[in-house]
Amino acid sequence: MDRPGLKYSSKLVESGLCEDGAPLFGIMEDGITWSGSIQEQHIPEEALNTLNFGSILFAQTAEPFRSIIELLAEEAQSSIAPDDSETRTFLHEIPVINSFTPGEIITALKRRKGAIIPGRGIIAAGPVTPEQAFVTFSSICFSCYIKFFSDYYYHTRGVKKLPDRAEKIASHALSEYGSALQKINAFPSAKGPFSSDKEVYAAITEAGRLTVSSGMVDSFFGNVSALFNDCIYITQTGASLDELEGCIDCCPLDNSSTCAITSSSEYSAHRALYNLTNRRTVLHGHPRFSVIMSLLCDRHECSNRGRCHTACKEDRLINDIPIVPGEIGTGPRGLVQTMPAAMKGRGVIVHGHGLFTAGACDFTDAFTSLVDIERMCFEEYCKLVQF
Repeated sequence: MDRPGLKYSSKLVESGLCEDGAPLFGIMEDGITWSGSIQEQHIPEEALNTLNFGSILFAQTAEPFRSIIELLAEEAQSSIAPDDSETRTFLHEIPVINSFTPGEIITALKRRKGAIIPGRGIIAAGPVTPEQAFVTFSSICFSCYIKFFSDYYYHTRGVKKLPDRAEKIASHALSEYGSALQKINAFPSAKGPFSSDKEVYAAITEAGRLTVSSGMVDSFFGNVSALFNDCIYITQTGASLDELEGCIDCCPLDNSSTCAITSSSEYSAHRALYNLTNRRTVLHGHPRFSVIMSLLCDRHECSNRGRCHTACKEDRLINDIPIVPGEIGTGPRGLVQTMPAAMKGRGVIVHGHGLFTAGACDFTDAFTSLVDIERMCFEEYCKLVQF
């Protein structure tokens, strides 16, 4: 098996998205190198050759993702359009194609980054690198999970009708996720205040790795930063949080460096938070039920319905945690305008996007808050659906 295919196949299995041996990577080098084999391998091979991409990934998902995705695909006409931020900014929509044929796959991957093939799994493109296919695959799983549990909430309220098997799917998935949350027992060992940039780099790298291994972020979304000696040390845009060595930028507060150009797209929000508070570290993840709970609203006649992520004017809380609107970036509707000012306590959830937490001098309290808030959101969701 090729090294990139092995690496990303292992990540899919370790994260619970696929069973061992399920991911099939095709990587275009001097010809196509495959990470495994299936009976109809000529189908993704023809698609890869026609599209002239760097890689293609095809795999059936593990449970509960398999049942969730199958149910959503059954309900969809031609595509699935979840309301979370990853879908809006990265996937846009998830095509559902009718058959496992080169023609349908090629048509779908010319339009979007990946597609669902009912009864077969997910196919995802890596135009340049295998990582791109891995990110798309895991993002489709995440977004479908978010949509299913958002829809399931409205199903329990009689607002939306799901097939009868949704009850069993939800029960299994909730039990599994609740068990996983209870097993999180690793927390940052790097203690502040930090005394050197070497310590800062090590602390950020550890915090990123823990954020991924604990399930508080999927694929490469999320970011981490620390304020030290008038510099913001922050993960680069597109960096995998479990592989941050060499992917952390040092951005001086006096703007004497252009490093912020390659840093996280949410650098401005981190900087604003440091300016407004006495915090010294920031963690941003996409924990599933923090995102799901932010999407739930019973104000069905609200004039801003459908534009909640930018236009919501309600003061929303999940217990002590505020939910604020905000787009990625620095524009007038950017989360830089909303999230930092709301960081009064343990954390802030940005609608449909994810959870921000901050620490006093290291990542111990920021990471603890990240996990504790996600556990709280999960428990609140379970109460709402009477699980």
